[in-house]
Amino acid sequence: MMLGTGFELEQHTLFSPLSTMPFSIVPSASASAISFSQFQTQKKNNNVGKEATIKSNSISINQNSKVSVGVNKRRHSKSYLERQSAILQLQQASSQSHFDSALARLGGMLKVQDLNAVLRNFGTLGRWQDLSQLFEWMQQNGKINASSYSSYMKFMKKNLNPVKAMEIYNGIKDESAKNNVFICNSVLSCLVRNGKFDSSIKMFHQMKQDGLIPDVVTYSTLLAGCIKVKHGYSKALELVRELRHSGLHMDSVIYGTLLAICASNTKLEEAESYFNQMKDEGHSPNVFHYSSLLNAYSISGNYRKADELVQDMKSAGLVPNKVILTTLLKVYVRGGLFEKSRELLAELETLGYADEEMPYCLLMDGLAKAGRIEEAKSLFQEIKEKSIRSDGYAHSIMISAFCRGGLLEEAKELARDFEATYDRYDLVMSNTMLCAYCRAGEMESVMQMLRKMDELAICPDYNTFSILIKFFCKERLYLLAYQTMEDMGSKGHQPEEELCSTLIFHLGKIKAHSEAFSVYNMLRHSKRTMCKALHEKILHILIAGGLLKDAYVVVKDNAGLISKPAVKKFATAFLKSGNINLINDVIKAIHGSGHKIDQMAISRYIDQPEKKELLLQLLQWMPGQGYVVDSSTRNLILQNSQLFGRQLIAEILSKQHMVSKALRSC
Repeated sequence: MMLGTGFELEQHTLFSPLSTMPFSIVPSASASAISFSQFQTQKKNNNVGKEATIKSNSISINQNSKVSVGVNKRRHSKSYLERQSAILQLQQASSQSHFDSALARLGGMLKVQDLNAVLRNFGTLGRWQDLSQLFEWMQQNGKINASSYSSYMKFMKKNLNPVKAMEIYNGIKDESAKNNVFICNSVLSCLVRNGKFDSSIKMFHQMKQDGLIPDVVTYSTLLAGCIKVKHGYSKALELVRELRHSGLHMDSVIYGTLLAICASNTKLEEAESYFNQMKDEGHSPNVFHYSSLLNAYSISGNYRKADELVQDMKSAGLVPNKVILTTLLKVYVRGGLFEKSRELLAELETLGYADEEMPYCLLMDGLAKAGRIEEAKSLFQEIKEKSIRSDGYAHSIMISAFCRGGLLEEAKELARDFEATYDRYDLVMSNTMLCAYCRAGEMESVMQMLRKMDELAICPDYNTFSILIKFFCKERLYLLAYQTMEDMGSKGHQPEEELCSTLIFHLGKIKAHSEAFSVYNMLRHSKRTMCKALHEKILHILIAGGLLKDAYVVVKDNAGLISKPAVKKFATAFLKSGNINLINDVIKAIHGSGHKIDQMAISRYIDQPEKKELLLQLLQWMPGQGYVVDSSTRNLILQNSQLFGRQLIAEILSKQHMVSKALRSC
């Protein structure tokens, strides 16, 4: 990979025997000689395409700084040896205070490539704190280049959070370093690995605008992010089209990623197409490719094609490993071949591949979902009797199975057995136990489970909130269900329509009108679809609660989806007791939606002469829309004309009379 700014060359700079020795060697003025025995190293120089092997049985450094390597003699300057000594002192600092002191004392004499050698040494040894501290010092002191950034990001990997990665990247001043493909790939990889796929795509486009020329690794990194995101397959296709347009070719890694994307997006035919295309282009499938395609077959339980694929794999000289056989077991289970699944499970046991619970759980889950709970229970007991290593997943499957089968006492008993057996919880297990307690109506156990999740800092997910909201609705704790839904929204989870609709209905029944409207807005502002009937449902609740201003918002935005009787009911309520300052807006909104307006507003204006300007605006607007006041309203206006100006009222009513005549003549 071409990285620019001398990256490849510097990978080998200053990696002398001194810089890689595991023990302390610090030359001093009083030292007459230092010797190393039985030392052998190889060094490759990629830039000149030559390989030199240095072999020596002894290296001696005398007072004149003469270095003897076997029969070859080479002189090193005093500054070189001092830098080597400084490198070793930094590498071998035994404590944080020693490292701080050594860096402050020696950092100034070292070149960038020297510091990069220390960076790589810290990364190899896993000294993350020292690695970060040295990198920050290099940034602050301007002793940094593209190799520094790439080495730091390479070694930090999972220890580097996306915010820090972006901060480092945005802080790069050198344009050539900022467009360095290795550095850009490292930043994108950090974002993808931490679930920031959308941010990685946005960053990718910005990098290209700034001058990045992506390579195959760039696209492979972004494609890996498509595996677990919504609509990942369509996003992957966009990246593949761009890759090909750039003149790049897909390698076996990219094909493997595409197969995994197809499997996670139930694209079986597409997965087969990519697999065959890969072979046609001369790439030999490996175990990962076969397991990804097998995983795609497992979605539909297509055991015939799965068997053919495994046979093809064996013909290619590959031996099915634990992953392949476990995935094949999943195919058999999904296909309902439980007897064949048992035979394969026995084979896994013979090969030593069933030392943990996963293969058993696959079969147990399939049996339970097929209604064969007794067989699932028998397999669960087998796991316990054979002392199979378990993380509690088997408990989770059986608790869920008991809940689905209405065996709530068994579910509760097994949940308590889990609590007694394991001192650890994860989110999946917590949700399973919550579900069991909620279905059994065990309020105290539910509360205890929630406290346990708080203590263990287990962050609830969408399923957690859904379980609780349904439970609280079942227990008629509708306001608690509402508070839980608010928490759900604050955590970034979007509730589904059915859950919202149910809660809105119950909140309306207990006259929690504003809370019902709040739930309606949560759904409205989410990206989920809404049933048309829900707009009318919330309108009736708002009218009943006297929340006419909110009802106006619903009508204005959705008048075409609301029945005429419901709109008329709203109009009557608003014109009678709504905010008088909004009456004209309401009338225009109702008219704009194709509904006829009521003249009740005029009597409200007459009752409040200080609103005469609003009345005059309404009367002037009406003729242009084909409206005229009826006789009773006309008489009411004339009786109170002194409040609004007799001459102006006369002119307006005259215009209305002309409109009325025109309408009658049509």
